[in-house]
Amino acid sequence: MRVGFVSAILDGWSFAEVLGIAKAQGFDCVEVACWPQGASERRYAGVSHIDVAGLDDAQIADIKAQCRDQGVTISSLGYYPNPLAADKTARQTAIDHLHRLIDASAKLDINLVTTFIGRDQRLDVDDNLALVTELWPPIIAHAKEAGVKVAIENCPMLFGQEQWPGGQNIFTTPALWRRVFDLLDSDVLGINYDPSHFVWQMMDYIAPIYDFADRIFHVHLKDIHLDRYRLDQVGTMAYPLDFMTPKLPGHGDVDWGAFISALDDIGYDGPTCIEVEDRAYETSPERIVESLALSKRYIDQFII
Repeated sequence: MRVGFVSAILDGWSFAEVLGIAKAQGFDCVEVACWPQGASERRYAGVSHIDVAGLDDAQIADIKAQCRDQGVTISSLGYYPNPLAADKTARQTAIDHLHRLIDASAKLDINLVTTFIGRDQRLDVDDNLALVTELWPPIIAHAKEAGVKVAIENCPMLFGQEQWPGGQNIFTTPALWRRVFDLLDSDVLGINYDPSHFVWQMMDYIAPIYDFADRIFHVHLKDIHLDRYRLDQVGTMAYPLDFMTPKLPGHGDVDWGAFISALDDIGYDGPTCIEVEDRAYETSPERIVESLALSKRYIDQFII
């Protein structure tokens, strides 16, 4: 397994600076955030360390050279919009940019894009799956033709009032994964596996590793602290952020020894990228950089 981090936490740093931090801290890879220029629809969104819309041959050669010189690879190009949004303009913007990411990932010899399936939060599951069958086949066909895999993160995107009631990503549980894989039957579609989202949904985050071993293309290392006192006060029908908090690996409830052991069991040897969303470590640029070093030091005890 290769240990990396998600570059979205380094908003304001340049691509060269991101690679420099990765090299200095001994990371193997980086999942590079590639949002459209100027688009910031929520926290951690809108970060763009590679502008895929304006990528030319000289820039491609330069990015490859920088990675080679620093000894750091790009695990994937990351972009997490809502391709099934009710707003059709927003929906099309997301889909168009996903196509750009696919082309860029192929040209850069990364061959992986990490993203969301999306969800119209006010439609039921079946209606959203109908949207999946309408909107996603051309994306998957493009990825297949380009030789690029697409890994969908299992984040419900259901945290606060603006995402209520259904959330903005339907790819949230093993049952729904199966339905999506049945609808989009392609070997280029897989999972960007994040155990933290199972914690606050009160689900087993180990068993699906074995059940979907051949579908795990990328892994996020993020932790969640579930506040049992708060949960007892507000219940599971509350906004999730009322009873849980994203944390650095080792500061929450994920059993990382068991999680990494399960990945070892299935022979997973791909990227595992630390995703920092811990507000306690966002008080200064120095603290953000320290959070990456601290997370890596913790994870290194499990990944050799």
